[in-house]
Amino acid sequence: MGGRTATAGWRLRERAELTGGRAAWDRLGDGPPVVLVHGTPSWSYVWRNVAPALAGRFSVYLVDLLGYGDSGRHEGQDMSVAAQGLALAELLELWALERPALVGHDIGAAAVLRAHLVHGRHAGRLVLLDAAVLLPWNTPATTHMKEHLAAYRTMPAHVYEAVVAAHLGTAVSRPLAPDALAAYLRPWRGADGQAAYFRKIDQWRDGDMAEVLDRLGEIAVPTLVVWGTADAWLPLEAGDRLAAAIPGAHRVDIPGAGHFAMEDEPVAVADALLRFLAGPD
Repeated sequence: MGGRTATAGWRLRERAELTGGRAAWDRLGDGPPVVLVHGTPSWSYVWRNVAPALAGRFSVYLVDLLGYGDSGRHEGQDMSVAAQGLALAELLELWALERPALVGHDIGAAAVLRAHLVHGRHAGRLVLLDAAVLLPWNTPATTHMKEHLAAYRTMPAHVYEAVVAAHLGTAVSRPLAPDALAAYLRPWRGADGQAAYFRKIDQWRDGDMAEVLDRLGEIAVPTLVVWGTADAWLPLEAGDRLAAAIPGAHRVDIPGAGHFAMEDEPVAVADALLRFLAGPD
């Protein structure tokens, strides 16, 4: 993978044709399998400072969700959470992994839970990081966009990019470096990127989360719920409630980290994952 620990050169090398479109994915390291699933509006780039730390002990699989990052996108594409859960389930079958650890951030956590609970994909462990699972899960900014999609879709490009950049700025507890902000914006630039950005918002359905909420008590594998203490998108107590709903779940906080905890505190996130993934069942 080019640019595994850098910023500008981050790319996933492999492609898989799935029901919902072409997905970009990659693998680094050797050992027991760990799958890292990003959320919205990020892409696999958000794991760039965590994945290499895990790759010393694990085979780390990364994916760009449908319509995100370097995965394919097209008009009318289904970018809903349900579609992402199905895509992840298909990838897990393609990779033929035996009891992988599934790590999901934001809506990636909901995709992980759907792959495991709805589509029956086996997992050895689950990690839910600042997870967009409990209702309500949308931020006020995203809710406003969903309510006024026609206006946002027709915004001049420079205004639209400023709105998205400002929203990304609230996902972290300290300002994003210019190169990092540019990397997060890259997939959403241009007319195609703007259309995809609001297509995904248009397709957010609380029912996609509600379907797994009713089944959290069925989780029978070791589960870790991780939360940034400075998460301005999803409150810290949401992590407590999520952990309480999963039998035997463990809780870890990342002090000072925002919603993109792996952006703010990558070492602390990697350490928490390493301790959990290498621990006893």
